Amino acid sequence: MSPDGSGVRPAEEFDISEYLKHSTDAVNAALDRFLPRAKTRPATIHSAMRYSLFAGGKRLRPALCLAAAEACGGSREAALPFACAVECIHTYSLIHDDLPAMDNDDFRRGKPTNHKVYGEGIAILAGDGLLTQAFEIVVQGKATSRYSHQTIVLELARAAGSLQLIAGQVADLEGEGKPLSQRELRFIHERKTSALLCCSVRLGGMNANCTPAQLNALSDFGYYVGLAFQVIDDILDVTQTSEQLGKTAGKDVTAQKATYPSIVGLEKSRKIAKQLTDKAFRSLQPFKGKAVALDALARYLLERNK
Repeated sequence: MSPDGSGVRPAEEFDISEYLKHSTDAVNAALDRFLPRAKTRPATIHSAMRYSLFAGGKRLRPALCLAAAEACGGSREAALPFACAVECIHTYSLIHDDLPAMDNDDFRRGKPTNHKVYGEGIAILAGDGLLTQAFEIVVQGKATSRYSHQTIVLELARAAGSLQLIAGQVADLEGEGKPLSQRELRFIHERKTSALLCCSVRLGGMNANCTPAQLNALSDFGYYVGLAFQVIDDILDVTQTSEQLGKTAGKDVTAQKATYPSIVGLEKSRKIAKQLTDKAFRSLQPFKGKAVALDALARYLLERNK
């Protein structure tokens, strides 16, 4: 209980590790229920889907979804289908990103990538399976008076489609080995990373039947945190080892990909990340202290470069 009796703990008292653990446990249990069992025929595809989905990771996007629902007066349990749907989309994108035709990565979350274990064909199909599964899961969440199932499905489809997530990957591929401007790089980050993070918090708010003003605030929060998250990813790629990252370090440099450090330098990149996250914090002001978890998650993301 807070000193003023409001029941909202100040951000400095919030235990983000405990929150992430509880949200991760809840999401993992729900994903296990939603997905076909590993031995369900054809077993290879379901095993491959589960391999990447349960390969670890902090479940940051689902955590943001759940925290957004709570900030708008909703419950974690009710928001779980939306959180799980977002994680399926995210994992599918990682499987496909790691393919030889894309980023050609051998490790993800400290383990061999999907195609290294199951082969390229099954990896492609495992990604396809998770993408499709996401929409089956999201419609199992409850619609509200403001947000119908049609609105919810449209939200997820737009974030994952050719104008957002896929657009970012296309621009990323086409930009390899080319000198990109900071504006062009921001376009990639807005779509490849920010779009799904923004979708995560928006779906959480929708699940709680948030007001239009709350949805706008969540949109701003997700947008700025998403950009900061990717800028920090660029920083970590050149400052940490593969063991620390849980994936191959230095891949962006090897692939001649434009990154914030390569365009504006390391120190300015860190300043940009902080500026973006500060804007995310300001976007939470309309929640009047009820978005402590979202605030803590944003701080957690910013501190990844320490």
